[in-house]
Amino acid sequence: MHTNLQFNPTLESNDYINFLDLTIIRRSTHIELDIYRKPTTTDITIHFTSIHPNEHKLAAYRYHIERMLNLPLKTALQKREWSTILHIAQQNCFPPTVIHKLRHQIEYKTKHTTPHDSKNKKWATFTYISLQIRKVTNIFRNTNIRIAYKCRNTIANLIKPPRDHHTPPHSKWGIYQLTCNTCNLSYVGQTSRTLNIRFQEHIRYIRYNNPQSAYALRILQNQHEYGQMNSIMTLLKPLINPSLLLPYEQCYIQSLHHEGKLISEQSPGEINPLFQTAINPQPPHST
Repeated sequence: MHTNLQFNPTLESNDYINFLDLTIIRRSTHIELDIYRKPTTTDITIHFTSIHPNEHKLAAYRYHIERMLNLPLKTALQKREWSTILHIAQQNCFPPTVIHKLRHQIEYKTKHTTPHDSKNKKWATFTYISLQIRKVTNIFRNTNIRIAYKCRNTIANLIKPPRDHHTPPHSKWGIYQLTCNTCNLSYVGQTSRTLNIRFQEHIRYIRYNNPQSAYALRILQNQHEYGQMNSIMTLLKPLINPSLLLPYEQCYIQSLHHEGKLISEQSPGEINPLFQTAINPQPPHST
């Protein structure tokens, strides 16, 4: 295929041969298996203190334990592999109780899970921003929806420069907040144009006595004062995807309404259980 590609066979030595992650041992009457790790193995996993979902942090250990339990290892070899797993966990600051608990869960699930348990299950993906995301995902605990997490703190995201690093906030678009200078109550809005353009529209509504927006209605009816854009307008959430404007707007509206900071001229809308969970976080359930 290419002059720089060389294929070298791996030969059996002393009745042993390594294949993938296994060591195959040839006996006179049967074959034995053991776990094989390359000499370059670093035993590094996601650190226990890392801001990642527990499902991600335990994935490597789940794989090691399931491999250990499912392979027909001799008792002595299985004990040695279990000690290796505990050592890897210790190197990455995992408490031994966490790994022991994971093993018990895997053994219990293996004995009690039936082929029908996974039917009619649907999956939903959430971005794991912080521990608070579980306040939302716990809602689906007793449903047929299973939750998977994805992380944004990947190496690619950490090293690439932000695209809008030099863009002023009022030159972006998304969810914004307008504050009344007199009563300090706020209005929440959305825009797919820049905040500069949207602010000028609100000012025109006020100057021409046009109560088209709830903020203009607040100023006109109560003869309140408004100020310069830099002092009364705040970008709450910059967005790129237009389909996210409405849900984020409703979430911020209900959040300000819950805090008593929303102007009365703006309706908080129908109460959304997901938004209420985010606004009123409950203590996390033990897992």
